[in-house]
Amino acid sequence: MLNVPKATDKSFAEGKILQSVSEGVGVITFNNPAKRNAMSLDMWEGLGHALVELRDDPDVRVVIMVGAGDKAFVSGADISQFEKTRHNAEASEEYSRRSAAQRALLADYPKPTIACIRGFCLGGGMQVAMLADIRIAAENSQFGIPAAKLGIAYGYDGLKHLVSLVGPSWARLLMYTGMRIGSAEAVRIGLVDRVLPDAELWGATTEIARTISGNAPLAIQAAKITIAQVLNDPDKRDMNAIKAIGVACMDSEDFREGRRAFMEKRKPRFTGH
Repeated sequence: MLNVPKATDKSFAEGKILQSVSEGVGVITFNNPAKRNAMSLDMWEGLGHALVELRDDPDVRVVIMVGAGDKAFVSGADISQFEKTRHNAEASEEYSRRSAAQRALLADYPKPTIACIRGFCLGGGMQVAMLADIRIAAENSQFGIPAAKLGIAYGYDGLKHLVSLVGPSWARLLMYTGMRIGSAEAVRIGLVDRVLPDAELWGATTEIARTISGNAPLAIQAAKITIAQVLNDPDKRDMNAIKAIGVACMDSEDFREGRRAFMEKRKPRFTGH
């Protein structure tokens, strides 16, 4: 079994989105195991609420997203809702509009995010995982986007992230066939960053999260902002944003603390200021 946190501070979407905080690490759990954590519109909206609360909590420095149980991260959209919510172009546009705010929130999230993936990560689950900064997967994970098997257009943002991770050729192969790939293939093509034995997944993920939480928040924010701008087209890069966060870092108390701690051979205590 995946050892996910027992404590739950809050829940949303009638308990299908759980939120907890421990030692500077926020955790959002997709908690719909009966449907392999398939995402309903209510869950998308609950995810948004959880992300906003953790974003605005000064004690939280990094956020992990994980699926409940041992079968899935997120197995995709809840297809049982499609007759009601995505039965034609107009309804599908409304569905996309209602989940777009949450996707945008995750895409522009100011704190580091980690997807901790075990089991199925399909369709909409891939979209969530690809929006995270870091993807860590168990050996038994399976990845795929079955849009072609359902007659669905996956959308620009999802495919933009897929192409940026795996390149256009693998994106075509995955999208045209709807095939599933395992963790070994996923890490080889760059879809995930690390693969670990199932029993080690949660411990390794939280260790990475705690390491991030112990580092200087402004320096991490600078890296996050700069990498995001690198990925933009040259004419759309905000070089002023890069300069501003660089100045904030170099003028910060954390930079002084980092220097002092190094000279005093002790662990630094960063405050984000």
